[in-house]
Amino acid sequence: MKSPLLTVAAALLMLGATSAANAKGCIKGAIVGGVAGHYAGHHGMLGAAAGCLYGRHHAKEQEKQRQQQSQMNGQGKL
Repeated sequence: MKSPLLTVAAALLMLGATSAANAKGCIKGAIVGGVAGHYAGHHGMLGAAAGCLYGRHHAKEQEKQRQQQSQMNGQGKL
C-alpha cells in the first residue's frame, strides 16, 4: 500500500515542472486532492491532478475579483 505522502510527493514533483505563474493555487489543490483521492479508493494521483486544476481555477477567479474591486475603488476617488 502506498503512503499518502508518497502519492502527494509524486504529484508535486510532476506539477513542479509548471511555471510559477501557472502554479498559483495548484500546490494547495494538489495536496488536498491527493489526500482525498487516496482515501476515496487509492486514486491519489487522479485526485492531485483534479485538485491542481481546481486550485488554479479558484486562484484565477479570486484574482479576477481582486482586480474588479481595485478598479471600482480607483474610479470613486478623485
